Amino acid sequence: MSNVMCYFEGKYVPLAEAKISIMTHAFNYGTACFEGIRGYWNEEKQELYLFRLREHYERLSNSVRILGFKLPGTVDELCEITTELVRRAGFKENIYIRPTAYIASEVIGVRLHDLKYEFCITSQPFGAYVSTDGLKVGVSSWKRIDDNMIPARSKIAGAYVNSAFAKTEALLNGFDEAIMLTSDGHVSEGSAENFFMYLGGKLITPPVSENILVGITRNTIITLAGEEMGIETINRVIDRTELYIADEIVLCGTGAQVAPVISVDRRPVGDGAIGAFAQRLQQLYDEVVRGKNPKYLSWCTPVYQTSGAVAQV
Repeated sequence: MSNVMCYFEGKYVPLAEAKISIMTHAFNYGTACFEGIRGYWNEEKQELYLFRLREHYERLSNSVRILGFKLPGTVDELCEITTELVRRAGFKENIYIRPTAYIASEVIGVRLHDLKYEFCITSQPFGAYVSTDGLKVGVSSWKRIDDNMIPARSKIAGAYVNSAFAKTEALLNGFDEAIMLTSDGHVSEGSAENFFMYLGGKLITPPVSENILVGITRNTIITLAGEEMGIETINRVIDRTELYIADEIVLCGTGAQVAPVISVDRRPVGDGAIGAFAQRLQQLYDEVVRGKNPKYLSWCTPVYQTSGAVAQV
């Protein structure tokens, strides 16, 4: 990846030249916030669409506010910079974009104030994060972080150690993914995915108070289920045993996309195969993210049909 460009400390530079010190505060203490943004290649239109780019930067802005600092530009400016970075790369395939705001001071000490902040963006080709052909999941022994510990609504880098414990436990136990519970024993989310349960003709998902990341894909699914499938989404607390009686379960996220679950704790979900709801949802989602549905084209930022000056920050 020696020729790959990134955005680093206010400039477009080769990835090989973008370096931080091992003394960097974010490296030592996890004091950074990030986003994951997908770009989808549409072969017919010869266009790369960045999905819900603005919403990702709005969430990143909120994340860094929770940590006590600001992004180095407006949401519009950062969207322009990101689109230009991807345009320069010339990708003609599905990609993943990672903007990160981090504490760059080279100091020892756990604090968040009176420190130097920096910002970077990387992009790369990217396929599936987890299988979308049917996941076997297990309920994790690791509990989900609490809002008064490390706020789950903020994508704080250090918080993902919590997810890593759950994911590794799941894989070592023979599962594909984990489902994490809150300290009260309620369903929260996967190791890095939001959770939906289809039961009795309705879609049920944990409320934001259950220490979930307020997902952009989560919002997309709620919208598509309601507007395209006529299915109501209910936000409510979900008990562990409801996992065993659900008609269908879906995990979702920018990385995971729409990933149906076919078993939980070695118990089949429904008949143990991907259900009709999940199949239809996957089809809808795939059309929308690739700019094939005009109704939702405002969610898709085209990379190669845009032009103009790139904002400098």
